[in-house]
Formats: sequence, C-alpha cells, structure tokens
Amino acid sequence: MNSDVLPGARKLAFVGLLFVIAPLPILESGYYIGVLSRIVLFALFALALNIVFGHNDQLFLFMGGLGGFGAYTTALIADSVGVSPWIGLPVAALLCGIIGFSVSWISARQRFTVILISILTLNLQLVFEEVFIGARGFTGGSTGFPYELFSLSSIADAAGVSTGVVIYYITLAFLLAGMVMYLWLIESSRYGVAFEAIREDETAAESIGINVVRYKAIAGFVAGVLIAVAGTMLAREASYITPSVFTFLAVDFIALIALIVGGIRRTYGPIVGAVIVELIEAALGTYASSWRTAIFGLLLIVLFLYFRSGVIVAVEEFLEKRDISMGGGNSGDQARAEG
Repeated sequence: MNSDVLPGARKLAFVGLLFVIAPLPILESGYYIGVLSRIVLFALFALALNIVFGHNDQLFLFMGGLGGFGAYTTALIADSVGVSPWIGLPVAALLCGIIGFSVSWISARQRFTVILISILTLNLQLVFEEVFIGARGFTGGSTGFPYELFSLSSIADAAGVSTGVVIYYITLAFLLAGMVMYLWLIESSRYGVAFEAIREDETAAESIGINVVRYKAIAGFVAGVLIAVAGTMLAREASYITPSVFTFLAVDFIALIALIVGGIRRTYGPIVGAVIVELIEAALGTYASSWRTAIFGLLLIVLFLYFRSGVIVAVEEFLEKRDISMGGGNSGDQARAEG
C-alpha cells in the first residue's frame, strides 16, 4: 500500500503481516485458531464502534442485534432464493447499513445526546433478540439452526488446512479492508475533518456549513455494514445461528470494552483492545473457568483504573517520559508522520 495515497498504509501493512503469519505456528490447533478468529472478529466489531461512537459520539448498543440480523438475513436469502451466501452477504450488509443510517439520521435530526442514542439502540437490541426468538418459523426460535455459511471446505482441502484457518483469513481480509476504509475515511477524506468538527462542537460545525445530520448518518451506514459482516462471520465461526450468539453481553459488552481498553479514536485501538480482552477471556476459560466471570470483571476494573485512556495512550506516555517517540500522538498524527 502506498502511504502517499493512504496515510498509515505502511504501518497497516506491517500489522496485517503480523496477523497473516500469526496462525502459522498453530495451524493444527483448532482452539488457538478459534481464539485468533475471535480477536479478529471483535476487532472488526470494535472498529465499527470506533467510527460511529469514537468519532461521532453515537453509542450503538445494538451491535449484537444488528450483527445477528446480518447473519440471519445472509442465511435466509441463500436458502430462500437459492443463491450463494456470498451474494446474500452484500444484501444483508446493505440492509444493516440502511438500519444504521436510519438510526443515526433520526438521532441527529432529533439532536439526541449520547445517552439517548445508547437507550434507543439498547431498546433496538432487545427488539432484535425478541424477533430472533419469536419469528421461529424463519429463525428456529431460541434453538436457532446449524448453518455453515459459505462453502469453505473445498478451499480448506485445496490449501491443506482446516476450515477454521480459512475462516480466520477471510475474517482478517474483511478487517484489513475495514482498516483501509477507516484510514481513508478519517485521515484522507473530508469526512475525518467533518467528524472531528462535529464531535468538538455540533453548533459550531453547522455554523461553518457542515451538514451534521448527513455526516452522522453516513457514519451510521458504514458502521452498520461492518457490523453485518462481523455478525455473519461470527455465525460462520460458530457454525450455528442462534440468538444466544448475538446478545448484548456476547457482542456489545465485549466490543465496547475492547475499544475502550485499546484506545477510543485510536487507529489501532480496536485491534489492541480485542487482543487483550480475548487473550484474558481465553486464559480464564482455560485455567479458571468457574471463576471466569468474576476474575474477568476484576481485571477489567484494573484496566479501566490504570488505562482509562486506553493501553495505546498509556504506552505512548510511558515512552514519551523516556524520550522515545512512537511517531505521533493520535491516529492522525501517526499516519501523517508516516506520510
């Protein structure tokens, strides 16, 4: 990737390379491949949240429901129309994008605060969960249905790896594509400038001609598309589409913590946060499963107490005290430093 065209491209290429080679030593272990897949999946969820919440102060708390809608829609389109899920996925992503757009458009028109948006979307999350269970004729109710979206076994056989490894790399491709879009959106286009102006002061932004409603709605659309893709790949990784996969605690809670722990509005905050949160979850699941929830909660309290602005900021401050530069403060500075 050319850093003149896309600021931060070199660093993204390096991060992408690390994730590409990460599974190589553990290809035979389905468990560790699963952990890596969840890291990438929740980095994608957190990336969507970083755009809509980090840069636009719109706290979406229905990512589980929206991701589930994407997964169910992809599977149901494939079954009812008889087409490949690869065709159903773009349709589902578009529908989720429209839902995200509508929520943001209405919220911006009504001048909802962050708290009101979080209440609105949390209610939508409950609606989605009820629909997933209630519309049992389509969704299978609370038990859901087994569904292996996308035909990946032939690819896995040809490559000589497990299907889990193929799922990991496909999800990674989606994450890297999302990161490229994020860098362009925030660092290279007028959207990043508008988002920053709106986040600082909406009234002042409107006074200089920025259409606040339109820019917030666009952020909601982009987040909705990313959430649909992440939800669909989450269902594929589980090989089962069931409402329990898409609850608030299963998706929103983890994604929100990952973003805050990694660093909100930081380019790599979602990835760093997802790595930390998922590794903690995996370690507790292995060595202290009966105490997993309690210990996980205590560890998160410690992280919030000592890394309130995110691990990336804490590391930067640590290095600055020792006169070691990382190439800039916020994500924009980092990218411009590379450019």
